[in-house]
Amino acid sequence: MADIFILCVEDEPEVLDVIVRDLSALEEFFPIEMAVSAEEAREIISEIEKQGDKIGLAICDHVMPGDKGVDLMIEMQKTDFTRRTRKVLLTGQAGLDATIEAVNHARLNRYIAKPWEPSKLLEIARDELTAYVIEQEKNLLPYMEALNAEKLQEEIRKRGSVSDY
Repeated sequence: MADIFILCVEDEPEVLDVIVRDLSALEEFFPIEMAVSAEEAREIISEIEKQGDKIGLAICDHVMPGDKGVDLMIEMQKTDFTRRTRKVLLTGQAGLDATIEAVNHARLNRYIAKPWEPSKLLEIARDELTAYVIEQEKNLLPYMEALNAEKLQEEIRKRGSVSDY
């Protein structure tokens, strides 16, 4: 079974550490990769694709040196490998125009303002990964412990079996 990664992109190492710490409850099931720029994120995405794994969730800061987070997410939306990745923009500085662009062109799933509540970030990550595995995975049972078990059980009932797609 392919691993489903969480990709965190944030140019401030201290903030990146906090994001990873806040998501640590998911790391046993969803390995976390970190990047400090859009360029580094592209390299990580390429490596994950080469390994035959997937990216279920990308949490990306908007204001970074070089390409902005919105630019990276728009690019991800245009690429087959990352089109279905759930995308969350994390920022304290995105203006309305950048947010609209992200929603319209990157199919942004969520927007989180800095500073955030750690429990809220984890809840959003769980919700987005739950939606991802329901859309992308045949067997939902391995995710019951880490994700929203109620939603997964509901989907299993709808499908009529554990592994029907």
